[in-house]
Amino acid sequence: MTHLQAGLSPETLEKAKLELNENPDTLHQDIQEVRDMIITRPDIGFLRTDDAFILRFLRARKFNHFEAFRLLAQYFEYRQQNLDMFKNFKATDPGIKQALKDGFPGVLSNLDHYGRKILVLFASNWDQSRYTLIDILRAILLSLEAMIEDPELQVNGFILIIDWSNFTFKQASKLTPSMLRLAIEGLQDSFPSRFGGIHFVNQPWYIHALYTVIRPFLKEKTRKRIFMHGNNLNSLHQLIHPEILPSEFGGMLPPYDMGTWARTLLEHEYDDDNEYVSDSYNMSFKDVEKGLSPKSMKRSQSVVEAGVLKHIDKDDENTQPLLSLD
Repeated sequence: MTHLQAGLSPETLEKAKLELNENPDTLHQDIQEVRDMIITRPDIGFLRTDDAFILRFLRARKFNHFEAFRLLAQYFEYRQQNLDMFKNFKATDPGIKQALKDGFPGVLSNLDHYGRKILVLFASNWDQSRYTLIDILRAILLSLEAMIEDPELQVNGFILIIDWSNFTFKQASKLTPSMLRLAIEGLQDSFPSRFGGIHFVNQPWYIHALYTVIRPFLKEKTRKRIFMHGNNLNSLHQLIHPEILPSEFGGMLPPYDMGTWARTLLEHEYDDDNEYVSDSYNMSFKDVEKGLSPKSMKRSQSVVEAGVLKHIDKDDENTQPLLSLD
């Protein structure tokens, strides 16, 4: 075992070897292979290239050097193309803080039986008057950045449960192709995490409609890991044991405290509230909508070709809600 594997338990070391093709004898060589590819993308500023950082990308792509580098490139390219999203990228940012305090995301204290961390989202908690969907996405990405520092989670990965109870048609109508593309690119295509399952519970018909729209832009592996449970919590419990779930998901634990993860990130600043309204954020939801092209809702196929985001007209259909209230 090398010092780069020092945070792994014996069980996780074996899992990394069997499932991810991780070999301690070639670990430094694997990392250097990925680092050597950086010259193929001079258009990207690779702001971090240390061994520990590159290793998480190798683990996310089962030590396929080419795929690991493509993910590394897309990680930094996503940040370059969405610079405003990553300004003041910390838990104390007003929008991120409000989203975190409402449980975007929530993080359960117990791991599942595969050692995966469980994230939960209660969709109806979204307070549109206090923070935007972009703030929610930023809060989720920030949370993942904090958790992916744990080498155990680099190997074992995450599970996401989204409870759509009481998520209204009006709230759903705020979701647009551009916003969904931004989330897909940020979470699926540009972040070095292993998601073992994405579980929808209590989803209404219009969430099924939204999923139908975004399904073509999801990788086949992602599609296979999305489970639509509806109100059948027994099917959820077959995959995630109720002993580790809060009562909202039919589990044996008390109701989830929405501030649990926020307190972990914010510590003593959790109760230090400043007045915040979503349009004070210098990259508003509309600004993002204006800067994204429907043509860009396509995964990068090559690590040597630079991606380009084209600007669109204000009346482009990509800025229209997927579900109309008219």
